[in-house]
Amino acid sequence: MATTSTGKAAGARLSPATILTFASASIPVQALVLAISVHFPRYFASEVGLPLAMVGAAFAMVRLIDIPIDAVLGMGMDRTRTRFGRYRVWLVLGTPVMMAGLFLLLQANSSTSQLGLSGMLLFLYLGYSMVYLSHLAWGGVLGPTYEQRNKVFGAVIGLGVAGSVAVLVIPIVMGQMGYSDAEGVRAMMWFIILALPVTVAIVIATTPERLTIEAPKKIRIADYFVLLRRPNVIRLLAADLCATLGPGWMAALYLFYFQDSRGFTLAEANILLMIYIAAGFAGAPFTAWLGNKLGKHYGLMVTTTVYSLGLVMVPFLPAGSFAAFAPGMFVMGAMQAGTVVMIRALTGDIADEIRLENGREWMGLMYALTIATTKIASGLSALTFVLLAAVGYQAASGAQNSREAIEALQLVYIVGPIVFVMLAGACFIGYKLTPERHAEIRRKLEERDAIYAEAPTLGGLTGDEMVVKP
Repeated sequence: MATTSTGKAAGARLSPATILTFASASIPVQALVLAISVHFPRYFASEVGLPLAMVGAAFAMVRLIDIPIDAVLGMGMDRTRTRFGRYRVWLVLGTPVMMAGLFLLLQANSSTSQLGLSGMLLFLYLGYSMVYLSHLAWGGVLGPTYEQRNKVFGAVIGLGVAGSVAVLVIPIVMGQMGYSDAEGVRAMMWFIILALPVTVAIVIATTPERLTIEAPKKIRIADYFVLLRRPNVIRLLAADLCATLGPGWMAALYLFYFQDSRGFTLAEANILLMIYIAAGFAGAPFTAWLGNKLGKHYGLMVTTTVYSLGLVMVPFLPAGSFAAFAPGMFVMGAMQAGTVVMIRALTGDIADEIRLENGREWMGLMYALTIATTKIASGLSALTFVLLAAVGYQAASGAQNSREAIEALQLVYIVGPIVFVMLAGACFIGYKLTPERHAEIRRKLEERDAIYAEAPTLGGLTGDEMVVKP
C-alpha cells in the first residue's frame, strides 16, 4: 500500500480516522517506554533481587551501546525501496524482535548476571528501535505540512498515553486482587507483548505510506556526519537530550522519592503517576494546536517553562497530601507530553529543510538521531542508581534508610531536572524555520517531486535508485 509522493499527494488532507489508526502503534511503544523508565529498574532491583548498582550499570550500558545501532537502522530505512513501502517493512520486522526481547526479560531471576541482563535488554532495545524509529519516520512523511505534522504527532503522543496509563493501572488492579508487585510488572510485559502485533496490524492494514521521490545520487556514509554540523540539527539534539534527561532522571527515581521522601504509598504514587501520564491526553492535542498558532519552537518554550515552574513547587507541597499533588502532576504531565509533540514535529520540519538542499531523504536518520539522544539521556538517568548506592540509599523492598540518604535522594531527584528542562526550551532561541519558511520548503519539494516523478529509474531494495510509478 505504498504510494509515491507528488505535490497533490503531499498536500492531501489526512482524515482523523487515518491519523488515529496510525497512532495506535504508539500504545505498546509508550507502554514499554514508561515500564522501562519507572518499573523495570525497580523490579529487577527490589523484586528479582539483583544488586542496585548492577541494574543501573546494565541499563546505562545497553542504552549507550544501542545508539550506533539506531544510526545504522535510520540509514537503512531511508535507503529501503520496496513495493510494500519504506518504513512499514521495518515496522513489521521489528515487531517479533521486540516481543522476543520482553519474553527474555520474563526469564530473569536472582542468578542472572550483569552480562545476561545486558544481553536481554540489548535484544529488547533492538526491536524497540526498529518499531519506534520506523513509526516516527513514517509519521514524518504521513503528515508533511506544518499543520498536519503537528496533528499526527499530537495523536501519536496523545494515544500513546493510553499505553502508559495501562501499565500504571495494571499493577494497581493486580495489587487489589492480591497479586504481588512482581506479578504486576510481569503482567505489564505480557500486555505489551500482546498489544504490539495487534496495533501494528491495524497500522499496516489502514495507513498508506508515501514514498519520497529522490534524485539519483550516490550516497556515502560520510554524508551523514554532515548533519551534526548543521545549527538546526545541533539545537534539536541538544533540546531533545535535555527534555528527555530531566523527566527521565525523575522517572528513574520516582517511586523511591514519592514513597520515602513524600510519604505516599506505592498505590498512591502509581495513581499520581497515572494522573501525570493521563494528562498527555490533554497536553498533546493542546500543544499541537498551540504550535500551529505560535510556531512549534515557541510552543516548546511554553511547555518547558511551565513544566520547570511546576517542578519548583514540588518540594514545598505538604507530604502525603494527594489533593495538593494531583493538580500539579496533571499540569506537568500535560506539558511533558506537549514537549515531546513539538520535538517530534520539529524533527520532521528540519528533515524537510535538509532534503530540499541535497535531494535525499533524511527522515529515518533524523529520528534515529533524536532516539539516540533520548537513549543517552536515559542512560545517564539510570546512573542515578549508582549515585544513590554510593551515598548509602537502600533500594531493597522493606529497607530502612537514614535521614541523610533520603535527603540525598531529594536533591538528586529535584535539582537537575529543573535546569535540564529549561535548557531544552532555550535551545530554540533564535530558531528561523518558521511556519512561513516551512511552507516555502514544502512548495519547492513538491515541485521537485513532480519533476522526478516524470523520470522513472530502476533500483533495488536498498540501492540509490528505484522504480517510480506515479
